[in-house]
Amino acid sequence: MSFPFWRLYLSALAVLLLLDGLWLGVVARAFYVKHIGYLMGERLTWWAVAAFYALYPAGIAVLTAGPSSRGGDLTGAFLKGALLGLLAYGAYNLTNQATVARWPVVVTVVDMTWGAAVTALASLAAAWAASR
Repeated sequence: MSFPFWRLYLSALAVLLLLDGLWLGVVARAFYVKHIGYLMGERLTWWAVAAFYALYPAGIAVLTAGPSSRGGDLTGAFLKGALLGLLAYGAYNLTNQATVARWPVVVTVVDMTWGAAVTALASLAAAWAASR
């Protein structure tokens, strides 16, 4: 890899933690409780949280931000990030839509939109940081 992996990774991780923390903890918390609260546990499964935040920024670094940062293509990083987020969050939500009884369509739409947005922003930030 010719791009600065750790700078990409840590930048993407920081943006994901900040934005997901705000989204899940403040902005959309009531939305998720209202629509899928019946599925939510009282406590987070921390090993799964750690695994997601260890793996997902690596995907952003390698698949979207890294390739785009080489040529300073911040628009490309943003668009590739949006596509990655749509695909990743889509895989999760559409699988739930197909297999979980009473999974609300509105959750699928909102969460896929969020996934595209947060991944696009994390990819953009990581590519920008790597180009500095």
